[in-house]
Amino acid sequence: MIFNVSPSQAMTRLLAIAFMVAALSGCAGVAIDPIPTGTGPDRAPSLSRAELMQLSQLPDPQVVALQPSATGNRPEYEVWGKTYSVMPSAQGYQTEGVASWYGAKFHGRRTSSGEVYDMYQLTAAHRSLPIPVFARVTNLQNGRSTIVKINDRGPFHAERVIDLSFAAAVKLDFHQAGTAPVRIEVLDPTGLEPQPQDAEQPYYLHAGQFSSEAQARRALGRLVSMGSSSVQIIARDRGGFSLRIGPISSKSRFNRLQALLIALDIGLPTLVPGR
Repeated sequence: MIFNVSPSQAMTRLLAIAFMVAALSGCAGVAIDPIPTGTGPDRAPSLSRAELMQLSQLPDPQVVALQPSATGNRPEYEVWGKTYSVMPSAQGYQTEGVASWYGAKFHGRRTSSGEVYDMYQLTAAHRSLPIPVFARVTNLQNGRSTIVKINDRGPFHAERVIDLSFAAAVKLDFHQAGTAPVRIEVLDPTGLEPQPQDAEQPYYLHAGQFSSEAQARRALGRLVSMGSSSVQIIARDRGGFSLRIGPISSKSRFNRLQALLIALDIGLPTLVPGR
């Protein structure tokens, strides 16, 4: 669902999404679009093509060990007169079924875990998994996948197995269709953390192709304003300038920086060893 917005509105939203990309950790976030919630039907936010592109490039949240939330984990709970049971453990859980998504109607509301629902982050709702937990969700129609933090309860429709945030639906490319067949795999944080590169062989990102140092400085300033540090301007062998970012110590940091560079229209970076 695409709506026309003014240039100033588009820029405001793009900057907000870019900031979110830089700070993304999979936890509940700050609402970037103050949409009032109500009792009517759910709907998608009013976003431009560029904004949808930003959401489609959100990096996966880092998978870490989480403590069970103080709310939302009772052994049994009741919704609409039906009783549901919460699994004692999520270990090894994998299933296939139909996914749906939820958006503007619930944006800013408390989830079952107590976190605030942010439709621009990669989260999901599940009826029976203990929360919170991380899972990989794959769209079986197009092969696209993303990692989500399951921190809410739902969907309470027998034919659906998971309710994804609007952002996750965009990443899996079914936000217009509304539903899609998916595979859900709970992720064990043990052993999934990317290992640092060899300290004797650091890696850096080289990004951007600027004809003047002034252009490179403007790009550097945008990165620094988004919270990225360790950025330097370097001269390219064939003339012009680029940015050097790093060293890069993990795959998760590489993914977040890559998404931020794309969001800021600096370009796809190159990973360079040792310099």
